[in-house]
Amino acid sequence: MVVTHDRPADVRPGRRRAAASRARTALDALEHLVGGLGTALLALLATLWLALTAVTCLVGIGLRLLPSALHAVRAVADRERGRLSRWGPETVGPAPLPDGLRAMLADRAVRREVRWVVTHAVLGLFLGLAGATLPLSAAHDVAFPLYWSFLPESESASAVGWWTVRDWPGALAVSGTGVALVGVVLVCAPALARLQAWPGRRLLSPEPGTDLVLRVAELTATRAAALDAHVTELRRVERALHDGTQNRIVAVTVLLGAARRALARNPEEAAAVLDRAQDAAEQALAELRAVVRGILPPVLADRSLPDALTALAAGCPVPCQVDADVSTRCPAAVEATAYFAVAEALTNIARHSGAGEAGVAVRAADGLLHVEVRDDGHGGADEHGGTGLTGIRRRVEAHDGTLELASPPGGPTTLKVTLPCGS
Repeated sequence: MVVTHDRPADVRPGRRRAAASRARTALDALEHLVGGLGTALLALLATLWLALTAVTCLVGIGLRLLPSALHAVRAVADRERGRLSRWGPETVGPAPLPDGLRAMLADRAVRREVRWVVTHAVLGLFLGLAGATLPLSAAHDVAFPLYWSFLPESESASAVGWWTVRDWPGALAVSGTGVALVGVVLVCAPALARLQAWPGRRLLSPEPGTDLVLRVAELTATRAAALDAHVTELRRVERALHDGTQNRIVAVTVLLGAARRALARNPEEAAAVLDRAQDAAEQALAELRAVVRGILPPVLADRSLPDALTALAAGCPVPCQVDADVSTRCPAAVEATAYFAVAEALTNIARHSGAGEAGVAVRAADGLLHVEVRDDGHGGADEHGGTGLTGIRRRVEAHDGTLELASPPGGPTTLKVTLPCGS
């Protein structure tokens, strides 16, 4: 009797997924190694500059060149920090270089950067070259049987140069070597990438406690921005009430007094004055409602952020489309900030952009609310050219959010606001 063992149906797909995952990891590692090769070449140039400066210091000239060499080291180190931040935890840079050569040499961050640049110029360059040549050697050997017969005998050899090929068995052996090299790449590339990044992670990271200090400074600035935004909003409400609603109510009081005095001697005149008083009271009520909406729009409180933004777009002189994908409600303060950011942006579009159309996109994902306002106007928007964009930034930063503005001359203009809104 023949006994057959059925293999689970999900074994092969699982193995394929594991192989695909390992291949992606290896490709990412090779990309890291090649990126590290670029910074290693820059580190080599900075190291040579430092060595030249050190030699010329013996005759006194190098002391004048040393600050520029340290600035070059800082530039290369910052570039490596950016590369490491893209492929892993963010590497925060130190404070700007101090003034004066003595202060630079006394800075611990500068000394750590010098140690890193020398290490990366040697180790990073070697590992980067290995990461760049291993895949090429593997591809050369794997495909060797396809073209070896067309090569001169002196060049008919494997990529690693182990032997010269004179027959088909030798060509197939070279192809097997290429397959082995592919396995080496899959297994060793991630470890090589981690080894290449290790000096940077160790020497370019900030001192313990630096992240906390930066966070405290950021929170201090955020609190100041929140207070400024609050004071600005109070001033806006006070000005609106003083310049608009209060004047209307004073006018109503004056007209009612005039109507009372005219009532006995000329009833028709009193009726006309009362009509004027009623008009002034209605205008005061309308302005008061506008102020209340400016504090917190009722549609935002009663319905949702997409509905409030749709109402804003409907009242914009420039045709505006709203694309909203917000399945849940965000905190009221966050929604109000997003609303006022869009309102201010649409006001700027209507007044200054010369746009033919505009669009608002709102997305909520991963605990963040993303708001984007764009227009096809002439561009050139400058945050420092007025108070509107500065006010938006203050409101957004008060919630630990971010604001990005892209407005090249000729357009288009895109304003992106990102706000934390909880999970």
